[in-house]
Amino acid sequence: MARTARELKLAGVFADAITPHRAEIADPDYSGSLDLLDFLASAGVQGITLLDAAGEFLDYSFQERQRLVYLGVKRSRVPLIAGVSHSTLSGAIQLAGEAISSGVDGLLLMPPYFFRYSQPEIEEFYLRFARETTDAVPVLLHNLPRFTSKLEIATVRKLIDTGRFAGIKDSGGDWPYFESLLALKRERPFVLFAGNDRIAAQSLRAGADGVISACACAVPELITDLAKSIAAHDETGAIALNAKLFELLNWIERFPEPVAIKRAVQLRRQKAGAPLTPLASETTRALEEFSAWFKKNHA
Repeated sequence: MARTARELKLAGVFADAITPHRAEIADPDYSGSLDLLDFLASAGVQGITLLDAAGEFLDYSFQERQRLVYLGVKRSRVPLIAGVSHSTLSGAIQLAGEAISSGVDGLLLMPPYFFRYSQPEIEEFYLRFARETTDAVPVLLHNLPRFTSKLEIATVRKLIDTGRFAGIKDSGGDWPYFESLLALKRERPFVLFAGNDRIAAQSLRAGADGVISACACAVPELITDLAKSIAAHDETGAIALNAKLFELLNWIERFPEPVAIKRAVQLRRQKAGAPLTPLASETTRALEEFSAWFKKNHA
């Protein structure tokens, strides 16, 4: 049953949801996506992001992305943030407008991907996006330097200082960079999410507002328990849970993203679909080894 009131608290554990797709084809499995939202909400996450990196957003058409968000808003019992990243400004604005009309709780936007852009171009991209979307819903910047241009700290500062952006998700995994964001947050409060599970525990201890976690799509209980242990200053428990998370990450990082997460979701009896790009035979064998390990430890 969907929630009846919208109250977005940008804090805690948000699961970075995969996008299930139908067997043999790349079309989204809409019913599977809705079932996954139910699973994640029941597991206790504070929110969910749709069509972020783990959701393989760039593999889906405008119409598919819009329908996923529309149906997700109707179904989700927890706040829903929609990824509206695109290689063009007009594409991002169109996706944002549809998401806002659907009633989404927030937007997540990385710099335009594939081509590399200078910081002044990135700043202009975000400022024009903000002017078009106004203040309809909170907008989070997304730093994801593995796949697009890096958001330098000076650029983040300029954008946050405009008052048009609620905060940032940093998925870089570079701890000195994250420390710079924490220092900036102390100067001017804004929402700071860690988007890299390697630094999830460290970031929460240091004062981050929360995590947007791909692992939380497969093992939401592990990530929420880790956050609870840190909040309760249960260091013994947090260390043990973080060790389990790192063991999982050591497996996940052997595969292209988000192959292992999708397999883990399947092993949790949720729909996911096969990898959208074929795997080499040795990778397939390794994925079966991961499956056996995950069944024993998490499923």
